[in-house]
Amino acid sequence: MFTVGVTGGIGSGKTTVCRVFGVLGIPVFSSDEAGRRLMAHDPLVRERIAGAFGTSVLAAAGVDRRALAAQVFKDPGALNRLNAIIHPAVRKAFAEWAALRSAPYVINEAAILVETGMHKKLDHLIVVAAPEEERIRRVMARDGASHEQVRARIRSQADDRTRNAAAGSIIVNDGRALVIPQVLAAHAKLLQLASA
Repeated sequence: MFTVGVTGGIGSGKTTVCRVFGVLGIPVFSSDEAGRRLMAHDPLVRERIAGAFGTSVLAAAGVDRRALAAQVFKDPGALNRLNAIIHPAVRKAFAEWAALRSAPYVINEAAILVETGMHKKLDHLIVVAAPEEERIRRVMARDGASHEQVRARIRSQADDRTRNAAAGSIIVNDGRALVIPQVLAAHAKLLQLASA
């Protein structure tokens, strides 16, 4: 199975781009959703998180993501510990999911594919790019977060230059460039690559 990563900084519009791929019939795996499911339902993941961050981050429905975020977004070491728990479980879930799909290619949508090195295990990487201030505005409106909270999340991710250097394709979602034609062009390219 030909595997494609879709990534970009917080607020870049990864989900919007992936919805267009979904309309084209391409299966999309959301690593963020998988991570949330694992934190809520996987006893081993919950146990490891409690061991690393304390039982105060646990909630009846899994993990209190706000309490956990308060610890990890201000401490790169804490973020690395969380990633070491979540990412192997998400990678395994993606591999199992992809093996059950019948399509020319599948997409793994994840915010930090480059940071984790996961992009190297995929056949192609698409980066969704948008100016930082536009991304901050979107996340503040979407999450009710403060400007500084969004900037802290941005600082916890790779910078645009690093992400773009790893990209096989870049889709610009700056509010001016049309996204659908860019996705259609990427889809045509991916169909060729997947059939090669």
